[in-house]
Amino acid sequence: MSAYGQGVSPLLVQFRAGSSGGWRVTGMKVLAGDSLEPAERIGVVVGGELPAAPNAAWSLKGTVSNLRYTTGTEARQLGEKGAGLGRPEARLAALIPIRKSAAWWSLPQDRRREIYEERSRHTTIGLEYLPAISRRLHHSRDLGEPFDFLTWFEFAPEHEPMFDDLLARLRSREEWDYVDREVDIRLTLEPELQ
Repeated sequence: MSAYGQGVSPLLVQFRAGSSGGWRVTGMKVLAGDSLEPAERIGVVVGGELPAAPNAAWSLKGTVSNLRYTTGTEARQLGEKGAGLGRPEARLAALIPIRKSAAWWSLPQDRRREIYEERSRHTTIGLEYLPAISRRLHHSRDLGEPFDFLTWFEFAPEHEPMFDDLLARLRSREEWDYVDREVDIRLTLEPELQ
């Protein structure tokens, strides 16, 4: 499967926060709206029916499916230049749940696309950071989740300043005027001791 989800059937993914999971939480910063409960670790469960997580501090679900605001040309560029998840050198990650405002969702699709790419240059900026930064977008809005999107990034430790630069550039654009909840959760791959 591509890091960007082209050509995949909907794939359900759950992020579970608590005292177990393969990713150790190294930081959590609230950029807009309410926070999430603190947690030590996050586990990622992919595919199929997702079992309940009764001992989790919180769990968030999303689906990987078709790209909503991306043209065919942009999708090809992302696929050609991007790297998949799970690379051995990519020992750092970020889970960034985002919710956009009612004002965003009241706009017609073509207007959202115009803000997303023609004015904010979301995909164009993202392409500059490939293949060092891998990403997978999970759609959550239609699942009744508290966020609209769950974005998962993976990168090598030496690329963390590059990742921070990417986020600063995206967050400075018009598109982010429509974000009313965002939490930036930083993680280190650290398998649990059995």
